[in-house]
Amino acid sequence: MIKNEFSPAGRSSKEVILQAQLVIVGGGMAGTCAAIAAAREGLEVVLVQDRPVLGGNASSEVRLWILGATSSMGNNNRWSREGGVLNEILIENMYRNPDGNAILLDTIILEKVKEERNITLLLNTAAYEVIKSSPDHIESVIAFCSQNSTKYILQAPYFCDASGDGIVAFQAGAAFRMGAESKEEFDEGFAPDLEYGELLGHSIYFYSKDMGRPVTFTAPSYALKEVSDIVKYRSYDIDDHGCKLWWLEYGGRLDTVHQTEEIKWELWKVIYGIWDYVKNSGKYPEAENLTLEWVGAIPGKRESRRFEGDYMLSQKDVIEQREHFDAVSYGGWALDLHPADGVFSDRPGCNQWHSKGIYQIPLRCLYSKNIKNLWLAGRIISTSHVAFGSSRVMATSAYSAQVIGLGTQYCFKNNLTPSQLVDSPFMKDFQQELLQQGHYIPNISPEATNLAHKAELKASSEFMLGCLPFQGDWQKLEYSTAQLIPLAPNTGFKISLQLNADENTRVVVQLRLSNRVGNFTPEKILATREIDLKAGLNEVEVDFPEAVASQQYAFICLLKNELVAVQTSKMFLTGTMMIMNRYNKAVATSGIQSPPDGIGVDTFEFWVPSRRPALQNLAFQITPALEPYKVENVTNGVFRPTTGSNAWVAAQDDPSPCLTLNWPEKTRIEKITMFFDSDFDHPLESTLRVHPERVVPHSVREYKICDASGETLFQTTNNYQTVNQIFLKEPVITDTLSIYLTHPSANAPAALFEVQIF
Repeated sequence: MIKNEFSPAGRSSKEVILQAQLVIVGGGMAGTCAAIAAAREGLEVVLVQDRPVLGGNASSEVRLWILGATSSMGNNNRWSREGGVLNEILIENMYRNPDGNAILLDTIILEKVKEERNITLLLNTAAYEVIKSSPDHIESVIAFCSQNSTKYILQAPYFCDASGDGIVAFQAGAAFRMGAESKEEFDEGFAPDLEYGELLGHSIYFYSKDMGRPVTFTAPSYALKEVSDIVKYRSYDIDDHGCKLWWLEYGGRLDTVHQTEEIKWELWKVIYGIWDYVKNSGKYPEAENLTLEWVGAIPGKRESRRFEGDYMLSQKDVIEQREHFDAVSYGGWALDLHPADGVFSDRPGCNQWHSKGIYQIPLRCLYSKNIKNLWLAGRIISTSHVAFGSSRVMATSAYSAQVIGLGTQYCFKNNLTPSQLVDSPFMKDFQQELLQQGHYIPNISPEATNLAHKAELKASSEFMLGCLPFQGDWQKLEYSTAQLIPLAPNTGFKISLQLNADENTRVVVQLRLSNRVGNFTPEKILATREIDLKAGLNEVEVDFPEAVASQQYAFICLLKNELVAVQTSKMFLTGTMMIMNRYNKAVATSGIQSPPDGIGVDTFEFWVPSRRPALQNLAFQITPALEPYKVENVTNGVFRPTTGSNAWVAAQDDPSPCLTLNWPEKTRIEKITMFFDSDFDHPLESTLRVHPERVVPHSVREYKICDASGETLFQTTNNYQTVNQIFLKEPVITDTLSIYLTHPSANAPAALFEVQIF
């Protein structure tokens, strides 16, 4: 037993000193992905989280789905889902948790962290004090765990603040902002005025459940008594729950750091008031059997402090897609601001304006300009309030935070601060190594090499884009519809389609491009053809001899005509898809973005795909057949469709697709990395939304790798991840590697973006 006598001087909590190379405060998606990325670089990491689970707003405590540049397939950012650690988590979540259970997502995120031996995870541990060795250098962070009554003194040469409110950066004295800049400071036409409000509020969600019998509800005394205006203005639907209730927002007129508890109570009042109205007003008889299953206990925060780096991202960086010499990441969510009064505002719950494509995020936004050894991650990075409206979302935050792992390693081994890394000769190498890891940075060309670049490449076949079979459903041209195809320079072609007309009519077919190569907004009409149709089935051939000057995507557009249906194909094919001029109600209000004058945002059409399980392509025949799937794509260093497919795809009738690498002399091989197609256009929302499959249908499930003698070095039959890293048990000396792929299905030919040999 333990027996202590009275201590007149009192007692101190247990103290533990932990030393690491990187201390990360905040275990939301940004801090978690940064920690995993850093640990995989061999760094010793301490991850400090003040909650019992990881994931922040994505966790079961808040239950917001993870989204980013794809904007839930509601914008023109094709194949823009964020990669790296975040993508690994989302793919794993889809495989184990296609129903979007937030509790299961917790387990997946925790597992990913616990599997990294270099991470020391401190849950339920709140950082509360910063110790500095000089005005611009942090020596340690002090934190306390309420569950084991232990005080932690965390020491490291580098720190990362991913805490959301920026507790470390704030206490360290770093320059920050809170609220909105004037329109004049960054020439931002979208900057809000005081009437609209300068801060986004917090949200709490709730879930209901059908009990199969009548359930009564007695509201707590603090429930809001009058909520009819809220229900009316926000068009509340009884079937909405979880993060579909994102508009349950409040707090933008308050201090979103120090008044969070007040904001939480007001949101609880609103939620229980709404549920009282649903159950007891008599206006929702269909709610008789519903019970209130879950209400969030902590609010999901959108905005508080933003800290200043050596560069502040602003509206024009997003809308004009400005390029930066130190680009390390990208964003693509809309400029998305909310009225500060939240549910008590008669304005729409959000005000979203999209760019025509994704935009670069520079490294200068990811560290404090004052505190030399402090990285910034998550929603506190260096942006204006307007640009923050885009960069704040979780997938963008996490993707940028992953950069900090490799960035810290570069700083550590070269004795640099983050700001010195930007200005150093290592910056380009840093970008190239990010690219080699599969971290996409728009408009940064890959140059790094590996042993695969020294090999002669041969493929058993290459898919010729000449025909997508005419075996799918007929789709009415209720919307203008297009097929995205990757064109090589100076390529003219003829395309054949099958159209079914209800009566004699005319259809307009256009060849369109984006004004900016690499974007997917079909705004430039290269050619127009008007074709007369007879009632019934029509086989139509359209000649487009017009050529493009550089490799890019073209759009074969069939303009809206509700008298006409076009035949689709059941094929899933890497690097091509069918899109329509329509809109996703969650992120837009019409098929064309029409901003008011003077806010500095472009007018353009939205062309978006259908979500699976809807069919993904038009059926067509092209002559001469296009050749976008050549074997040399597997060493071009780009692991998603951009201006071209960037993939090797085997012919559909190839019974055993094989990629062979031949070296002029024996080569020592220790590691093989392969990048497969996990459909980077699909958002993979982490919670609430049900996914139609556990594995992306484009993904190669089975493959094997053999040496020159035919001996199998590695084989798997259950791949579903994008990136496969194969560490051989023993190094192999060989002059040949053969990689045999199995087609994912009869309607999905095998595709491979990249092979790296080390």
